[in-house]
Amino acid sequence: MPELPEVEVVRRGLATWVRGRTIEAVDVVDPRSIRRHAAGTADFTGNLEGAAVTDVVRRGKFLWLPLADGETPEGSLPHVALMAHLGMSGQLLMQDAWVPDEKHLKVRLRLSSAPGMPGQLRFVDQRIFGGLFVTDLVPTDDGGPGGEAESPLPLIAAEAAHIARDPLDPHFSFDLFYRRLRARRTGLKRALLDQGLVSGIGNIYADEALWRARLHYARPTDTLRRADAERLVAAAREVMVDALSAGGTSFDSLYVNVNGASGYFERSLNAYGRSGEACPRCAAAGINAVIRREQFMNRSSHTCPVCQPRPRNGRW
Repeated sequence: MPELPEVEVVRRGLATWVRGRTIEAVDVVDPRSIRRHAAGTADFTGNLEGAAVTDVVRRGKFLWLPLADGETPEGSLPHVALMAHLGMSGQLLMQDAWVPDEKHLKVRLRLSSAPGMPGQLRFVDQRIFGGLFVTDLVPTDDGGPGGEAESPLPLIAAEAAHIARDPLDPHFSFDLFYRRLRARRTGLKRALLDQGLVSGIGNIYADEALWRARLHYARPTDTLRRADAERLVAAAREVMVDALSAGGTSFDSLYVNVNGASGYFERSLNAYGRSGEACPRCAAAGINAVIRREQFMNRSSHTCPVCQPRPRNGRW
């Protein structure tokens, strides 16, 4: 499933292509992909047709497009947005009208013309775990911007209001994160995957951040020293910035940018997916250590047994 870097790559691409353009027509090819819009297809299209996309916003893995219609007074804040949930295989692709429909096309938005820009935004989803729906925008609980955007506003999509800020967010509070982390009394990786504590981190980048911070995924959160937590947050930021510069991580054709390009951060992974391979850090120090893969929450965790030692008896 796409994590913060992959969704941010999509957000940046969309901001370039759709910001300021009007949705002129909507084609719902497969109603299953708008099932989260409880009012149905007619209401979905009615909310979108004639609306202008004012921005593209992301918090954690959540992505939404604030909308302004012809009845929105000039200078007022938008009050609804088109929410995009990518799920396991959802793609938002910019295409010219003459490009044949993708095999798994679910929704097509026909946009107002703009010089040199494709005329359609297409939602493609092979596994149909993702979807689109229209949602309300509500004030943020701390008065800060709702998320990463070209013109940040103190508004957030209602379905994302419970999501914590991510490590790349300028308004991310380390003190709040550390206080809540210590109160969790759970394993460190389990806490990192809790989007209510810190958003945007999934299985891949949790493994990579823990490897960079030399911390084991089972480390109890209530034993974590402040310096350890600071090192972990710094590692999470570093790995996400590195992934962004590489266009995200693509293991197959299901994750692509809005222009169809794949990310290549997979080549730089140090732990995730490297089971049985030498730990790069230990190898550089002349130490023979092999990355291990262990079962974790119906997924996998990848660690080095030497530089990420398991807590003794669950404690330190």
